[in-house]
Parts: sequence; C-alpha cells; structure tokens
Amino acid sequence: MPVASQVESAHQKMVNRRIKFIAHYIVFSMVVALVAFTAGLKPGIILGLSWGIGLASHGFSAVVAPMLRQRWAEKVPEAPLAPMMTPERRILEGRHARSLEELSASIAHEIRNPITAAKSLVAQIGEDPSSLDNVEYARVALEELDRVERSIAHLLRFARDEEIVMGDTQMSEIVDSALETFRDRLARGNVAVKRTVDTDGAMRADAEKIRRVVINLVQNALDALEEGSVLEPCIEVSSGENLARTDVWLRIRDNGPGIPADRLPHLFQPFYTSKKTGTGLGLAVSKKIVDAHGGSLEACGAPGMGTEMTLTLPKGRP
Repeated sequence: MPVASQVESAHQKMVNRRIKFIAHYIVFSMVVALVAFTAGLKPGIILGLSWGIGLASHGFSAVVAPMLRQRWAEKVPEAPLAPMMTPERRILEGRHARSLEELSASIAHEIRNPITAAKSLVAQIGEDPSSLDNVEYARVALEELDRVERSIAHLLRFARDEEIVMGDTQMSEIVDSALETFRDRLARGNVAVKRTVDTDGAMRADAEKIRRVVINLVQNALDALEEGSVLEPCIEVSSGENLARTDVWLRIRDNGPGIPADRLPHLFQPFYTSKKTGTGLGLAVSKKIVDAHGGSLEACGAPGMGTEMTLTLPKGRP
C-alpha cells in the first residue's frame, strides 16, 4: 500500500476512534442522567462511577494514546538508516528512548492509580448499598475520576501540536489579563502583588498561549504560598527587555517555601509534581509553548528562599 494511503488509513482509524468515544460519552451522559432522574441520585452515582471508570480508560486509549504514538513515531529513525547513525546520534536516540519509557511509565502511573482507587470505592458501595459511608465513598471516587479527566485533558494539550498564531502584542497587557484572572483569589489570600515594569514589552507572539503560560506560573506561585502557609504572602512580577532590545523577559517570584535543589532539574518533566492534586503537566505544557516561540523558561529557588520563574521571548520583527 502506498505511504500516502497508509497515512490516510491511520488517520481515518484515529478519527473513527474519536467519534466512537464521543458517541460513548453522549450515551453515558444521557443514561446516567436518566437513571438519576427516574431511580434516584444514589443509583445514578453508582452507575456513573462504574461506567465512568471504563469511559476514562476508553478516552485515553481512543484519543490520547494514538496522538502520543503518532508524535513519537515521527521522532523514531527508520530502520535502514540505523547502520549509518553516528555514535552521537545513537546516544541521542538512546536518551530519547529512555525519556519515552519514563513518560509511558508516568502516564500509566498517573492514570492507573486514581482509576484503581475509584474502582475500590465503587466496589465497597456495591457491597453495602445502604451504608451511611457511601456518600463519602462516592465523593472521593468522583474526585479520583476528576483527577483522571484533568490528567487526560492536560496530556492532550501536551501531546497536541497546537498552531502558534503570531501577532503584535505586549507583555504588560498579557500580564494584566493573567493577574485579573486571580483577582478574587489574591484578595481572599491577602496576597500582595508587586509590579515592576520597565517597558510595555512589545513583541510578536501568540498572546493567548503566552497568557496561558503566565497564568500557570502565577497559579503555581499561589499554590506554593497556600501550601506553605506563608504569613505575609507576596508575588513580585517584573518585566523588561534585554540590553540589545531583542528579547522581552518576565520574572515571577514568590516568597513561599522554595524548591529543593534536587527538584529543579525535573520541574519541566511531564507528570513531575509535588502537589497533591496536580497533574504535573502545567510546566511541561508551558515550556512547550515557550520553546515553540523560540524562547526559554527557567526556574531557580532554594528552601526557605521562595521560587523564581523567568520567561524570555524574542521580540520578533519590529
């Protein structure tokens, strides 16, 4: 079969799997809603939990896994070229293979653990449907399934090669918009925000995607302040341009508990997180967006000294 036909066939299979998953999800939603309405909330919850676990697995295998396989396959060298590979290329491919193995193991761990926990809780509900603890079991099981859903959503974003739509924008406007998202949370936590802006930071970038990166960095800072129970929480936001006027930089620093030195090299690895409810993909997705812009995203910090994230982006053509 011609290569073009093989690619088209593989693409069609992927589309069919996604359509089946969407159909599965629609049927799932309608049936669970119908059962909850006719038979009561408790039967609806039990059905939703038991069916939802299978739906989460279906969603991963039908949507996420094919995208990851396609993306990884594009990076694997063809077999006939293997004998011509240089020693440096072999080392690079070996590292790539190991990183894929680690990512695969992380994915399996991130998805399997909450599903296993939810299945166990649903089994306990089924053993004694009249137990007073069932409401709590259902709540925890739903939280575990929500965790799976968040992981799959982040993984889809990480695996998908999103188009970068460049346009004229300003770093100051992006930061203002991102901080506005957290206005209520900043007020509730009495978090002081100190802004230092040297220039507007005019540049060529995908404003929405860079805004997503800034939101993630601010959210991480807020999470660190809350988890560290900082008495006078503060986030310092500064921005400017380099001396050559070729790059725009943004620095976000918190006075939270900081990051141990052994964690710093792993911050941008997929699924690496110290948060109880984190997916470990926020910084990985952010770095991917920044890399697509030709920029850099770096972290520094130490225990008791807070954390500082520095985002640098090229200004692009004037």
